[in-house]
Amino acid sequence: MAEIPDHLLKRAQEARERQADGDETTPAITEEKSESKIPDHLLERTVAAKDREPVATATAQVASSAPLPPTGSGPGGNTQRLLTVVKSGSIQDVKLKPVDKVHVWPHLLIVEFVAALAITAFATIFSIFVNAPLLELANFNQTPNPSKAPWYFLGLQELLTMFHPMVAGVTIPGLALFLLILAPYIDKNPSNKPEDRKFAISLMTIHLMFWGVLVMIGSFFRGPGFNFIFPWAEGLFFEL
Repeated sequence: MAEIPDHLLKRAQEARERQADGDETTPAITEEKSESKIPDHLLERTVAAKDREPVATATAQVASSAPLPPTGSGPGGNTQRLLTVVKSGSIQDVKLKPVDKVHVWPHLLIVEFVAALAITAFATIFSIFVNAPLLELANFNQTPNPSKAPWYFLGLQELLTMFHPMVAGVTIPGLALFLLILAPYIDKNPSNKPEDRKFAISLMTIHLMFWGVLVMIGSFFRGPGFNFIFPWAEGLFFEL
């Protein structure tokens, strides 16, 4: 509680004594107030503070017996409790907020390492029991007709029959790979739903369909001399 100057207390006491004398002293009190420079609201606040002094003293005695909470001096010299200065969120919010990101190690690399081990083991066991479909020894005096590349290169061989080798072997595959590399930077939507990833789904579908159609044409529709044929009319010229 703020301390009241002694001269204000003295004047308030004199005013109460004159008021207790009755109506006869009313003019004197009025004259004293007119001569005094103290505003009326300060005098009223002083009288109210005097009336609250016994209650405040009893409260202070009770509070002095209990441990006081940590206090600090706030703006303007006001005494404030510490909990009114510190943000409540920094004290009460103790639960961890879920995040959608994890570290590459160990979460991702362990899964990839286990998958690589499983594929390696499967390929090793499969190669032990199943022989690769190899042909007889090559005869350099007799070139097979048609001479086809392995099935996974037949799409590129098919492009060579349509375009210049520079265009078919460098330009078109380079542009396709470049677009696939840029896809994650152009389509940054993290959703797994196909309707939300139209650009990425369309790009990959076009790439697979384009390459798949070329492989199928080179495998089943190319005969002697790598000429276009119908397999149901002239036979099937396809080997793994």
